[in-house]
Amino acid sequence: MSDRETAHGIIVVGVDGSTSSREALEWAVRQAGVTGAKVVAVQAWLAPTDYATGGLLVPEEEWATEAEASLASLVSHVAADQPQVEIEQRVVKGHPAAALVEAARDADLLVVGSRGHGGFTGTLLGSVSHHVLHRAGCPVVVVRGTDAPVGPSH
Repeated sequence: MSDRETAHGIIVVGVDGSTSSREALEWAVRQAGVTGAKVVAVQAWLAPTDYATGGLLVPEEEWATEAEASLASLVSHVAADQPQVEIEQRVVKGHPAAALVEAARDADLLVVGSRGHGGFTGTLLGSVSHHVLHRAGCPVVVVRGTDAPVGPSH
């Protein structure tokens, strides 16, 4: 078996606490339940800085702790419906798009929501999902959540 091949596969999913990312995690867990894959739920964070001073507005430890708690809560809620699926949780300091591309380097599939926290209301595809679509080394599924606006089709 090569480094990329695994017995059951790996599905990486981006989580940020948004409705769209929750739906992406639910989709990934259902897919893993069918295929026997392992899910790796990744939540990336960056502490905002004060542009005037360059200092942190909130200590990084608080951001990391909040990200860990948020991810654990969401995973425990979603995992209740598919207890046989193995779900690994990773909290990563860094830009979400770059963190997901890196986490999915050896994955069989990367799953993201169509819109997460940040961005502009009304966008159909968020900047993170757009970034990973163009840079991931594996297939990408973008889950269009129920809260995504419906626009005209052309």
